[in-house]
Amino acid sequence: MFANPAKAEFNRVVPKIKIYANAKPSKRIKALVVSQIEEIVWKYKLARDTVNLPPRDGYAEIQIFEISLKDGELDPEVLRVIDRAIPYPLIFRLKHGGRVKMVAAYKRPAADGSNKLVTGAYFETNWSDGAEKPAPLPVALDIKALYEQMLFAYIGLPPRAGETLPELVARVETIRECRREIQGLEARMNKEKQFNRKVELNAQLRVLQERLQELL
Repeated sequence: MFANPAKAEFNRVVPKIKIYANAKPSKRIKALVVSQIEEIVWKYKLARDTVNLPPRDGYAEIQIFEISLKDGELDPEVLRVIDRAIPYPLIFRLKHGGRVKMVAAYKRPAADGSNKLVTGAYFETNWSDGAEKPAPLPVALDIKALYEQMLFAYIGLPPRAGETLPELVARVETIRECRREIQGLEARMNKEKQFNRKVELNAQLRVLQERLQELL
């Protein structure tokens, strides 16, 4: 977690109805919002007037939302709805039972030149008791660079030499897909009765495992 300057403190409750109005979620997602979220607070706004950094490449502000959970569980689709409702990069601070964790997705301008933002996969820290001293905000020359440096801290996989944030995010997403494929193959192997077919599946599994090690 980072220590945001007092000047950036916003502290405004975000009514759930505003999220619904902007994102138009399904009835199922609305039910999840009601059952899982106690309160959403717009905690900080990091922008030119609060952290003295200029915008760049479509990144003008970073919003920090604090979400109090009812039972410690939060469906990723709920976060995706909130991200869809807010036209700025978001970083979430989840709270429950005296514990906190940070969650964020890489949000970037669409490649088609529109003003829309594309939200990728989510990254999160482990739950903590919140007692550790927050780190100072990363050194950056503009809002985009600040956002990228903050996200690097939440991804949990160090970048390779010269690897950009988009490249790291793409690698992490490939790692996740590779792990899903490995789990699927392992499940199929456990159910397979024919020896020859098991040998084929095991060969495919080895290839995926080698690919995963290369990505890691």
